[in-house]
Amino acid sequence: MMRNVFLLLFIVLSYGNTYAQNQLSTKSSKAIKFYREAMANYNLMYYDEAIKNLKLAIETDKKFIDAYILIGEVNIDNGNEKDAIRYFIESIKINPDFFPLVYSNLAYLEFNNGLYEDALIHIQKFLSYPKKSDNSKKSAETLLKSCEFAINAVKNPVPFNPVNLGPNINSKNDEYWPSLSADEQTLVFTRLMPINSNNPDAFRNRQEDFYYSTFKDGQWTPSQPVGPPINTPGNEGAQSISADGKFMVFTGCDRRDGYGSCDLYFSRKEGDKWSVPQNMGRPVNTSAKETQPSLSADGKTLYFSSNRPNGKGGLDIWKSTLKDNGTWSEPENLGDSINTSFDEQSPFIHPDNKTLYFSSNGWPGLGRFDLFVSHKKDDDTWTTPKNLGYPINTHFNEEGLIVNARGNKAYYSSTRDGEGGRDLFSFDLYNEVRPDPVSYMKGKVFDAETYFPLKAHFELTDLASNTVVTDAWSDAVDGTFLICIPSGKDYALNVNKNGYLFYSDHFTMTTGDFTKPFLKDVPLQVIKVGEKVIMRNIFFDYDSYVLKPESKSELAKLLVFLTDNPKLTIEISGHTDNKGSAEYNKKLSENRALAVVTFLINNSIDSKRITSSGYGDTQPIADNDTDEGRALNRRTEFKVISR
Repeated sequence: MMRNVFLLLFIVLSYGNTYAQNQLSTKSSKAIKFYREAMANYNLMYYDEAIKNLKLAIETDKKFIDAYILIGEVNIDNGNEKDAIRYFIESIKINPDFFPLVYSNLAYLEFNNGLYEDALIHIQKFLSYPKKSDNSKKSAETLLKSCEFAINAVKNPVPFNPVNLGPNINSKNDEYWPSLSADEQTLVFTRLMPINSNNPDAFRNRQEDFYYSTFKDGQWTPSQPVGPPINTPGNEGAQSISADGKFMVFTGCDRRDGYGSCDLYFSRKEGDKWSVPQNMGRPVNTSAKETQPSLSADGKTLYFSSNRPNGKGGLDIWKSTLKDNGTWSEPENLGDSINTSFDEQSPFIHPDNKTLYFSSNGWPGLGRFDLFVSHKKDDDTWTTPKNLGYPINTHFNEEGLIVNARGNKAYYSSTRDGEGGRDLFSFDLYNEVRPDPVSYMKGKVFDAETYFPLKAHFELTDLASNTVVTDAWSDAVDGTFLICIPSGKDYALNVNKNGYLFYSDHFTMTTGDFTKPFLKDVPLQVIKVGEKVIMRNIFFDYDSYVLKPESKSELAKLLVFLTDNPKLTIEISGHTDNKGSAEYNKKLSENRALAVVTFLINNSIDSKRITSSGYGDTQPIADNDTDEGRALNRRTEFKVISR
């Protein structure tokens, strides 16, 4: 949470320059000589030499306040914040009111090093001075809130049990920005490695590549590079993989086809091969910086961080939605409920499509960047972000957090004890910051007779609203698929491919175990006479043959199927369980089949193409001795009569 500390310290440096040229707080010519030599070395970025000069100046005059302030500044730039704190405190001891801005600079440093009580005292002292700029006052007031929050958070820690993902994932290099498929079987992450391994510590001898690992036999397999064409000699970082692991959006910077400093790119995976990455183009990418994408599980919304114009300040979180024509909409800023005048970044939208995790240095926190969670409301605005708390957040940078589909485990990178540098960790997410759990259906689509893998279209529809919540395809090479199924609603699933009968399924996600996956292969039958389809999303109330509104989705799919196959004639058949008399069941099943036929005719399907029959309980497909079996027997089917 450096915020405006560098701006403030620039003022300190300017102050030092002014006095170097005019009047300093010492009369010792020898001390002034050392001070001016320090300034020259500092301007050349010779920090060690500047520190030596300033120590000599202080030894010459132990009350030389300017030297204490400047050596604090040099130590910050040299990466020695603890020494900077010590020298700033010494300057205050000499004269507490000599340069009030030191209190603000000191408070930032103390806060960034977890010294929250000290930081609170010093920022309050700074705010007590009447003369200060509006910007410095605003920054100080923001820091004050964070100090108060951090002190309380440390006193009230949240449950936290980080587990290092181990040497198969982590190395002596930095690992960060994890992405996880919905089935938790594929992990993709960014690794920062030396370009020249023979001289790993050379300046700028670093580049980013993607690595992946699969979960097998209870552990992660040794990570492997994703390889070309995604990995290049340049930098690839901050990726997001789709729920099925078949689509990747990532950040590429300083590329020839880029629109700005960093752009978003995408690649598709078919079988084991990734396509050549493509720039997402406008309006997603601009001449500004677009980075750190997160793709929703339904593939329809892309969240990312950008400093593009018309934001709230610094980096903001934006979103773009996929339009019907396959292009992305003009990005929208998530607004004041998420973004501040500081930086918001590393968004992660959970597969429930309404829980957003991100990092920020603008909301009250414990460090440079903290992790937060917010939930999307019915009006598409967001709840006030909740800090994930201490010790998940610390005075270090916390960012790049993701949460599994089940909503109970988080993954992120940290510099806490590990294999070296930044490592990937997982931890159990405490209840108050969990998303809604999401299940998934996973399997393979294939020809029912030849078993040849098929590329087929999937639609998951919310039955209550009749809106499509997932639109996906099975893999063109191996026929595999994975679709997320959020909890809390009932869904219809339709799988279709030209030349084949469609497949229908139903998911009730309002009761039961929401985290249990549905592992199911989908055999599709070539359209031919005599083949049947069970329409699992045709609904009637008890003892009724009036179609319920929840049937709209399935009926619409049947309409499309008949329209696309205009020579087809079919029989609609109704079936019941064995409760009630045979005569009653036959009549009820006939009326239910006729209700479907009437709907089709009323929607422009030629009556000559459709017949209806009611079979009552004479054609069971399951045991009528159980509730589950009887539910399966109560069904509506269609059969191909001619084509």
